[in-house]
Amino acid sequence: MPATFEIVLKNGKCFINGELKSVDVGISQGIIKNIGEIKKESAEKVLDLKNLIVLPGVIDTQVHFREPGSTDVEDLETGSKAAVMGGVTSVFEMPNTNPPTSNQTEFNKKLSLAKNRMFSNYAFYFGATPQNMEDLQKVDKLEGCCGVKLFAGSSTGNLLVKDEKDIEKVISNSSKVVAIHSEDEEILNLRKKFIKKGDVSSHPIWRNEECAMSSTRRVVKIAERYKKKIHVLHITTKEEVEFLSRYKGNVTFEITPQHLTISAPDCYNKLGSLSQMNPPIRDQKHQVILWKAVKDGIVDTIGSDHAPHSIDNKKKEYPQSPSGMPGVQTLIPIMLNHINNNKLSLAQFVKLVCDNPCRIFGIKNKGKIKEGFDADLTVIDMNMKKVIKNDWIASKCGWTPFDGFEVKGFPLGTIVNGKAIVWDGKIIEKANGKPLKF
Repeated sequence: MPATFEIVLKNGKCFINGELKSVDVGISQGIIKNIGEIKKESAEKVLDLKNLIVLPGVIDTQVHFREPGSTDVEDLETGSKAAVMGGVTSVFEMPNTNPPTSNQTEFNKKLSLAKNRMFSNYAFYFGATPQNMEDLQKVDKLEGCCGVKLFAGSSTGNLLVKDEKDIEKVISNSSKVVAIHSEDEEILNLRKKFIKKGDVSSHPIWRNEECAMSSTRRVVKIAERYKKKIHVLHITTKEEVEFLSRYKGNVTFEITPQHLTISAPDCYNKLGSLSQMNPPIRDQKHQVILWKAVKDGIVDTIGSDHAPHSIDNKKKEYPQSPSGMPGVQTLIPIMLNHINNNKLSLAQFVKLVCDNPCRIFGIKNKGKIKEGFDADLTVIDMNMKKVIKNDWIASKCGWTPFDGFEVKGFPLGTIVNGKAIVWDGKIIEKANGKPLKF
């Protein structure tokens, strides 16, 4: 009698409907076919998950994989390899490439580049410009498009949308969620006098709280006026958290693992420009409020803002050093360590990286361990201790700001579309990522 399932997961605990359940999971043709007690004989392959936990596949809603353009530091293949090595099954990739993903031709090119090369599932943001309003009205019809990305500050070329009238046009014309890098370009320019050459600790002084808050206040006001959905990326200030907590309808927001884990001034003293990013890492008074927002359920998603640069460029004298750090591979171990330190619960984590991304962006058949859903699963060992090292990083850039950081809790297996892509720290299957469906 032929096997009923291609893979059966046995002896693990599965996170289902908000709790851990001791059940088997049967997978066939990329779909979760059965949850319950399953005989070994019915499986082509059995994975014994004793002492392990199975989560719905983790979704990282903000990564920069640099292709086309800066493929010397990352590309779609290596970035997605880093994702699955870290337990992430799906990514939302950003449009600030060269050329930018800001028209249908470039969007379709990126889809072609991803095919048969990406290990994780994927969706791409469509980049907003002051000139592409007509395209923004049609993005809901694009395969694999998760939303529109708006750089209200801190971008280059035609992706910078700094004037309020243009920001208003983007938000009012978009047919999907608008994800926003929220810094006020005018304030950034006015405050350049605070940049101290050779002193990266001046980075958060230059890009201060008001720079973030001014922009966030503006985009929320516009979203409310037009009743449009916006998702404010990488929130860093207590002022923004307090403000955004009052707008939990059309407005959602993200925090990154690095803003929850490292803080000024220590990060600048220890890591120098390796900890430089936009918006910046700030001091602990902000971090405390970010954590309170996580605990109180005000935060909607956690995204890595994976933004690799070469180590040589990062070590240039500030402010010539570029902003951004890799993070897709370390998102899960860093957050599992926080769970073990009682900073948040496993249930809260699953909500932030599985449930909410699917709810906010409308991803189909992901985010749950449920019969009929896609078999995207993240297998973790909550008791495993590990020291994160640069040589573990699969990203082309080859470094992490968390080098030498000891964690308790680690991803062991990554199942994408029904195939165990990563097991025991090794990639064991070919790339089989697909565009996400919305």
